[in-house]
Amino acid sequence: MRVKLYYRLTYLDILPNMAGGVKVRADHGKGTELERHMGLLSGVFLIMGTMIGSGIFISPKGVLEGTGSVGMALITWMACGVVVTLAALCYAELGTMIPKSGGEHSYLMHTFGKMDKCFGPVPAFLFDWVGLFIIRPTMFAIMTLSLGTYAIKPFFPNCTPPDVAVKAVSLSAIFVIAFINGYSVKLATHIQNICTVVKLLAIAIITIGGIVRIAQGNREYIQDGFEDTQTDVSLIAIAFYNGLWAFDGWNNLNFVTEELINPGRNLPISIMIGIPLTTVCYVLVNIGYLGVMSKEEIILSHAVAVTWGDRMLGLVASIMPIFVAISCFGAANGCLFASGRLCFAAAREGHFPEVFSYISLNRKTPLPSIILTAFIGACLIIPGDLSALIDFFSFSAWIAYGFTVFSLLVLRRTEPKTQRPFRVPTVVAISVVLTSLYLVMAPILHSPRVEFLYAALFIFSGLLLYFPFVYYRDCWRPLDPFINWVTIKVQKVFLVVP
Repeated sequence: MRVKLYYRLTYLDILPNMAGGVKVRADHGKGTELERHMGLLSGVFLIMGTMIGSGIFISPKGVLEGTGSVGMALITWMACGVVVTLAALCYAELGTMIPKSGGEHSYLMHTFGKMDKCFGPVPAFLFDWVGLFIIRPTMFAIMTLSLGTYAIKPFFPNCTPPDVAVKAVSLSAIFVIAFINGYSVKLATHIQNICTVVKLLAIAIITIGGIVRIAQGNREYIQDGFEDTQTDVSLIAIAFYNGLWAFDGWNNLNFVTEELINPGRNLPISIMIGIPLTTVCYVLVNIGYLGVMSKEEIILSHAVAVTWGDRMLGLVASIMPIFVAISCFGAANGCLFASGRLCFAAAREGHFPEVFSYISLNRKTPLPSIILTAFIGACLIIPGDLSALIDFFSFSAWIAYGFTVFSLLVLRRTEPKTQRPFRVPTVVAISVVLTSLYLVMAPILHSPRVEFLYAALFIFSGLLLYFPFVYYRDCWRPLDPFINWVTIKVQKVFLVVP
């Protein structure tokens, strides 16, 4: 089959011809766009399915370690839910006011990009730089590594699974998830919905089992209340970080706004249903753990849900690692679904090579950006040591979240008459900005580590790329023939169009 594709066509109309080949016609009156497939239920399930990943099943011990008591740990989980809900409501206003895919990139570009030709796009570019190469792929890599660990755990019941096997399964999962997301938006959302139902079933089993034990009189673990509560502010901040890590993914629906049906209605409603429901699930599942295990046992356990299953489920305890693996698969699927749209939106603004803003002609998915995001995630899996990246992720992410909500306050002054289908009180936006500032500064002031310096250096190193490759990109015009040649080859291989 012979394929002829033209660089930067507005639209490609492919017609079979007599010779059995393919003929391409340009129609400049039309465009190829992402399609709106996601309804309200899929939006809720994307939020819940991405947030409920491995964290709540594997290591809620971080919150207990930081708070020191059962009562304070439960309050911290609820407080994290409140913080995330308020931040997400601010994002809902931005998403309904600026109905574009790309999340933070689109909002920062809209707010600051028009203010100054030189420095206006810098905040959006720095977010793209950190988001594409650290924040999003780190989330994806951690989820798939957890999936690999617990998918093969039943085959190694009495020992730790070998690293080679874990990474092989994790890389296979990345390939499968990338294929699903590149093949069909509908298929990706259906799988997301199924995985969310399965992980809610796992939460229900743990919650009901723990409450039954408490009703039977096993109350000694939960009766500890506020005994041994920590007074060190830095430890409470670390507990908050651990809790917020389990909630991360709350903003993923903002990355796919252009594929959400009626975003002015469904975006805020999905947030107001999904995040509070996830908060309730997290509190209930912790109560379920405490009905069976002491806080000391939870802190020492590397996989709380698996330990809980061994205590409560007997011969069928092996289903718990399967539940955790499915939960991780759903979270990783939702993460890649949203992350691919960040690369797509950034390339559309000229912050990355234009070919990553192209979409599949037949599937209407941002295929090149999905492949790039999955590739970076796979590269992070190969070393396998992601502990430093987790700290880097939390620090960098809350800088981005706080600055994005700050852009909402800026828009209140610069665009007061712009239509806002959903609006939050100004005091909510201010409280989110102050909270993010605390979450960024508290670890630095109370327990400074070299990772935070590396994070700051990496963020600002993006400026070394912005000015030569974005702002002064006209200087690279002599390379256009080569760039066009590569772009056309990618179009031919993946059948993608602008």
